[in-house]
Amino acid sequence: MFLLQASTTALFDAGDLRLIAPELVLTLCACVALVMEVVLPQRLGRWTGYFALVGLALAAASVLVLGWPLLSGVGTASPLVGFYGTLKVDGFAVVFELIFLVAAALTVAISLRYLDVEREQGGEYYSLVMFATVGMMFLASGYDLIVLYISLELMALTFYVLVGYTKRERQSNEAGMKYFLLGAFSSGILLYGISLLFGVAGSTNIAEIAPRVAQAVAQAPDINGFSLRPMVLLAMIALAAGLFFKIAAVPFHMWAPDAYQGAPTSVTAFLSTGSKAASFALYARIFVEALGGMRVDWAPLLGIVAAITIMVGNWAAVTQSNSKRLLAYSSVSNAGYLLLGIIAANEYGYTGLVVYLIVYTFMNVGAFGVIISLRRRGIIGDEVDDLAGLGQKAPGTALMMAVFMLSLGGLPVTGGFIGKWFLFGGIIQRGAAEGKSWYYWLAGWAAFNTVVSFYYYVRFIRAMYIGDRVADERPLSLSPALQAALVVCAVFVILIGVYPLPFIKAAETVVSALAPGGAVALK
Repeated sequence: MFLLQASTTALFDAGDLRLIAPELVLTLCACVALVMEVVLPQRLGRWTGYFALVGLALAAASVLVLGWPLLSGVGTASPLVGFYGTLKVDGFAVVFELIFLVAAALTVAISLRYLDVEREQGGEYYSLVMFATVGMMFLASGYDLIVLYISLELMALTFYVLVGYTKRERQSNEAGMKYFLLGAFSSGILLYGISLLFGVAGSTNIAEIAPRVAQAVAQAPDINGFSLRPMVLLAMIALAAGLFFKIAAVPFHMWAPDAYQGAPTSVTAFLSTGSKAASFALYARIFVEALGGMRVDWAPLLGIVAAITIMVGNWAAVTQSNSKRLLAYSSVSNAGYLLLGIIAANEYGYTGLVVYLIVYTFMNVGAFGVIISLRRRGIIGDEVDDLAGLGQKAPGTALMMAVFMLSLGGLPVTGGFIGKWFLFGGIIQRGAAEGKSWYYWLAGWAAFNTVVSFYYYVRFIRAMYIGDRVADERPLSLSPALQAALVVCAVFVILIGVYPLPFIKAAETVVSALAPGGAVALK
């Protein structure tokens, strides 16, 4: 018995704990935030939000300390693997973890004023945001299907609560219930796909799944006509369907408009950025690495879904008058654009995926931050027409909102243009490499719908500068944290459009991680 215990102890390497240092820091801060909720009086509740910002900053510093060799030496530093191969800290994980932490920090910053107006200031809110971020970070670094699924559920469960956080609002409760029911359904589909993949590969580790899936796909039927290929295809379809829900892709997008509109606006900002980025990180891990040998099978499926998603999102947004619901359909269409990067599966495509997720975080959080600035007691501020006269009343805020909208549309000299340029370029390069015309049609269809999207994005600008003056002439009351968040978002949206090189270099670490051997292997 002693020998068994000794051998078991020897299997655990305490050094592996450094791989999850950022997650441990954030988990500890989330628990402390819950205690602060009880200790601090209600009038000091926003100090919990400031503490959450400190915790997110410490976690980001831990990520940089751990992953700086991977960021500074593309293709030279080796990834860090621990916990029996279930965790892998590579350039992919480092870049995505930083995206999640930035999205969470901006969300906390814009939440401080919003929760004061709603009289919902509470430590559990910031704790839930940090726990959701922990789940996202494990989605980026997880290298085992079980770890990835548990991380996804940690993220999803916290969002179910956050969406219905304003308990006195019937619309928020309804949104939380719809999101929970549809989320549980999609998780079941995803788990079914994982079980089928385990049945084929005999392992849940992504490194072991990839060669076994490729072998099962290429293997000829035996003398009884039995082949594993149909089971692998079914697993792929189930995994794709489960993840389509997480990224709000058609036909699993029905929850997005209701959840975005009913949820607290700050939660909507986090849901549309951090959750979407985490879901695409999971998509890349499973489809590019584990199912890379089946690309000829899943690329057309994702291509069809991307084309329909782009169309439905853009054309449905044209008819919306509620700004949060309009941005929900905008998020649906952007899920289609982001799918182009995975479909392309080359250097340009992956670069576009990462760069667009970075800039999407800034421009979407910024847009929802402006909507929050309109919210006051007795004034909702969620309608597009509520922006009327903002150009005269708050020129700086209106200018930043215009930048966010033009970037979402993909106007040159903004970050949104750079991201879409790489996404469209990746699809065109893939079409040239394979000699298949449907890639060109897909790129053309995406470009055409980008032009359509300008119609509803410009509606915001028209309302701010050309719309009638609103009856409420009181100046906007922005908290210092909200002001800082808006300025940071606007600066980065323009910076990425004017000087995108550092962000492209960061994206190259993801490219190197997804395909050992770098860009050559991706072409």
